[in-house]
Amino acid sequence: MNGYYYSVNDYYKELFGHKVYKISLNAGMSCPNRDGRIGTGGCIFCSEGGSGDFASSSLLSVKNQIDYGIEKISKKYAGDSYIAYFQAFTNTYAPVDRLKKIFTEAIQDNRICGLSIATRPDCLEDDKIELLAELNRIKPVWIELGLQTINETTARYIRRGYPLAVFEDAVARLNAVDIPVVVHVIVGLPGENANDNLACAKYLSHLNINGVKIQLLHILKNTDLADDYYSSKFKELSLAEYVKTVVDMIEILPPHFVIHRVTGDGPKNLLIAPTWSADKKNVLNNISHEFKNRNTYQGKEYRHGS
Repeated sequence: MNGYYYSVNDYYKELFGHKVYKISLNAGMSCPNRDGRIGTGGCIFCSEGGSGDFASSSLLSVKNQIDYGIEKISKKYAGDSYIAYFQAFTNTYAPVDRLKKIFTEAIQDNRICGLSIATRPDCLEDDKIELLAELNRIKPVWIELGLQTINETTARYIRRGYPLAVFEDAVARLNAVDIPVVVHVIVGLPGENANDNLACAKYLSHLNINGVKIQLLHILKNTDLADDYYSSKFKELSLAEYVKTVVDMIEILPPHFVIHRVTGDGPKNLLIAPTWSADKKNVLNNISHEFKNRNTYQGKEYRHGS
């Protein structure tokens, strides 16, 4: 436990008995928000890599991507247990036969102890839910859903492409087959303020989900969001604003929720703003200091029931 909240590292240690690293994979998927089914421009903030800028090339097999990821991590991790993280684009946006082949290749690798699959709630048809349930009986599977916001006006602005009811339906159907759900939310979206983020945290606190990924809005090159930023349609958050909002949100969320992320990595070659986010260690330190100053220890509350 880091003491302040139930971190994903502590969760993995409790689940597997040791530290576990994620390996980012690219399954070569597309997205209904890019191929014309819903739209062609993608979400307004999404990079050309479909949020999988740290994943390997989709031209490599899943096994080769795992090999490559392990080699990269080997300098800081001497273990032999990893989670295959299908990160780039929408990782259930393909025929179920193709999904079964890709996910099975990963889950049958002895070095892989679980799958984490990032997708959209509108790309989880019943046959795909059945496949995920089948895989979850072999090794743990987590589904990461990109909610980003509960504000429908903001959702339309960022071109999310589905209403909140679709998200709620997907969560219910994943709950029905005991697949844990991780929800992505973004802090700093244009037109939103801290009250919107706190409302989102309150909303999520009533759902049956495994945990939350809190992500700072990164303004990246070659995105429509960057065009709006350069047109002065919105301003990026300061570090102090972000830190306060993140801690406020975590204080609202139930202590048993796993906090899978409290900030994120914007690819330095693409990052326009906020530039302070490039120093991830400093951001994490500021968040820890804010918790310490408030004397907030959700992690201990979870662990000891105090």
